[in-house]
Amino acid sequence: MPVCTHRGCEKTYDEATNSDTACTFHPQGPIFHEGLKGWSCCSKRVISFDQFLAIPGCSVGRHTDIPREEFPPQTSNEKVEVPEAAAPSAVDKSGTEVYGTPAAPVVAASKSAAVSVPAAAPEPVVEEEDDLSLPVPAGKTCMRRGCGQTYVSEEESRGDKVQCQYHPGSPVFHEGSKGWSCCPRKVLEFEEFLKLKGCRTTNQHLFVGAKKEKIEELVQCRHDWYQTQTHINLSIFAKKVDAKTAVVEFKDREVSIDLRMPDGKRFKMVLPLFQPIEPAGSSFEVMGTKVEITMKKGNGISWATLEPSEGAKCWTTFGTTGGAGTVGSKIMHLATDSPLYAEK
Repeated sequence: MPVCTHRGCEKTYDEATNSDTACTFHPQGPIFHEGLKGWSCCSKRVISFDQFLAIPGCSVGRHTDIPREEFPPQTSNEKVEVPEAAAPSAVDKSGTEVYGTPAAPVVAASKSAAVSVPAAAPEPVVEEEDDLSLPVPAGKTCMRRGCGQTYVSEEESRGDKVQCQYHPGSPVFHEGSKGWSCCPRKVLEFEEFLKLKGCRTTNQHLFVGAKKEKIEELVQCRHDWYQTQTHINLSIFAKKVDAKTAVVEFKDREVSIDLRMPDGKRFKMVLPLFQPIEPAGSSFEVMGTKVEITMKKGNGISWATLEPSEGAKCWTTFGTTGGAGTVGSKIMHLATDSPLYAEK
C-alpha cells in the first residue's frame, strides 16, 4: 500500500477508502527557535522532539503519495537583546581593569596526587517490547523513532520475517546540523533528517508496549442517608462509577459496597446497620454523580442512626399519633403495630 507524503501523517493507506477527510497533516514546514519546536502553519510549540512529532495536523484532506514541496526549517526573526558590557568594578595595582568578581585561582595538582579514576561502565538500556497478547488497532504506527511502519495484520506486522529499523537514541540539533545521538550521520535539511534510516534492527515492532499493571487507589467518598417509614436510602457520592463492576451486597445487619471509578480509583466499605433489613427487598442504582442504595426495613421502627450506636438519643418516629409520636422525639416511642411493642 502507498505511504502518505503529507507532513504529520506519513501513514500507509488504501486508495479505495481514501476520502477528503481521511488525512490530517501540516501544510507548512517545521520551525525551531530557542529550544521550542513546532510547525509554521499552526501556533502550538513544544520542547521535546517526541512531543513535536505528536502535534496533530492542522489541515484535513486526502492521503497522497505525490512528493511534497520541501520547506526548510524556519527560525524566528525576533531580535535578541545583547547586554552591554559592564563597567570595570575595580583596578588592580598594575593598572589592569577587573570586571565582576575575579575567579578563584586554580591550583595545579601535583603529579603524585593525581589519581586515575576509571570511568563507570554505562548501564545496559532495557528497551520495551510488545506484549503479543495485547491487540493492535489497524493502522497503528510503530512507536520506535525512525521506524514509521504501520500495523496491517498479525502475519505481516508481527510475523517471523518482521524487521524494525529504528533509532534508539534521541535527536540532536546543533548549529544547523541534525541527526541522532546513536549514530554519526548528520544532515542539514529537516526533511532529510526525517528520512535517516535507523541504526538498529530488531525483529519486533513496538505498537502497544508491555501490559501495564494498573495501580489501584482506595478513596473515601462522602455519603448521606435518610429514611422513610419503610426504607433506608443511602447515597454514595462518587462520580463516573462503572455500573458493570459495581457490587452492593445486602445482609440482615450489614451492607458491603464496592465501587470502581476511572483512573484506578476504588471505594470499598462494609457498613454495619443499626436495625435489620430485608436483603430481598433492597436494591441500588448507579447514577452519574452518585450511587443510590435503598434498603427495606426489617421491622416497623425508625432508625436513630445508620450504624449501631449506644449514644443515640434523638429518634425519628413513624406510624404513631399524638404528642408521643412527633418527629425528633428524645424518647423512643413505638407504634402499636411495631414488632417490638410487646417487648416494651
